[in-house]
Amino acid sequence: MTFTARILLLGSGELGKEFVISAKRLGAHVVACDSYEGAPAMQVADACEIFSMLDPDLLAAAIERHQPDFVVPEIEAIRTEVLADFEAQGVTIVPSARATIMTMNRDRIREVAAVELGLRTSRYRYAESLDEVQAGAAHTGLPCVIKPVMSSSGKGQSTVRTPEELERAWNYAVANMRGDRQRVIVEEFIDFDYEITLMTVRDRDGIHFCPPIGHRQERGDYQESWQPAAMSDAALAVAQEMARAVVDNLGGHGIFGVEFFVKGEDVIFSELSPRPHDTGMVTLISQTLTEFDLHARAILGLPIPEVRLHGAAASAVILADREASQFRYEGIADALAVPGGEVDVRIFGKPTTRPNRRMGVALARAGDVETARAIATEAAKHVRIIYE
Repeated sequence: MTFTARILLLGSGELGKEFVISAKRLGAHVVACDSYEGAPAMQVADACEIFSMLDPDLLAAAIERHQPDFVVPEIEAIRTEVLADFEAQGVTIVPSARATIMTMNRDRIREVAAVELGLRTSRYRYAESLDEVQAGAAHTGLPCVIKPVMSSSGKGQSTVRTPEELERAWNYAVANMRGDRQRVIVEEFIDFDYEITLMTVRDRDGIHFCPPIGHRQERGDYQESWQPAAMSDAALAVAQEMARAVVDNLGGHGIFGVEFFVKGEDVIFSELSPRPHDTGMVTLISQTLTEFDLHARAILGLPIPEVRLHGAAASAVILADREASQFRYEGIADALAVPGGEVDVRIFGKPTTRPNRRMGVALARAGDVETARAIATEAAKHVRIIYE
């Protein structure tokens, strides 16, 4: 059988699963990799590999074994220096080895944005000890936010409002960081009006933008998102200009989730992921092409038409509340029957649960954003995880 491309996917969570589906529809052969058996993307891929991508020898061996046309990271915890070595040998790293290196750690992408490009960010300091955390908080002022420089989905992140909370926040960040760098970023707490993700596609023809996505977080992790986010034309133009600058700096082809805080007309760069974004799950029901379709097309060098909204839409997560390996889902029919708009449900297929782990998402489309949010939230409540 002839394939359009051979793809090695590094990280096989729910975002990787949707990407595999999009890539398979375009004729690609996908090998899904992760550190545990039965990860969501493995369930729809052509083949799978189970190993730690922080082990440079195992990562290099997998690339050598499969000889992919594209290596597509879906997670941050990867030995990025191995990717740089293979890129030098002619393997295409998505979007580029430099992008994976710069974004794997919050300190590196912050330096690109704030120092190299001069984009507006919050005040910040890095810290590798409690003493340095305390000094960082003195610089930013309280309240402040403390995050591991390397983590995902808000793990290890907390907001500190008093000096007495600094030690707890430092310990929490260290306990939940990924990789082997015991380092955090202490940053100014931005009293923003709202925050957005601007999905930005860089392909052979230039830059494309999706309509902005609003989102709400708890514990640093997304709980719901909606599209389009209401913002002024002027603020959107500033966000697009900033996103274009940082994405062009990183280079390569693919989709980037660029996050901003917005206060009035002020737009403040927050973070960037060089891959589909969790808040972008809403595009599964909102757009003519999902974020996963756009990522696949950009990677494969295929044309990308103007992205259009089907209508106002929202997503709401379905969370577990305990650790378990034996469980089932109930209430999906009730969720799909919530009135007032169009509803869909995606169960990710993760083999185990743990407290606050995302296990699925409810999607809704309606006449306006607030109605879509209400429907998605109601639908998510109907889906129950039954532990056995």
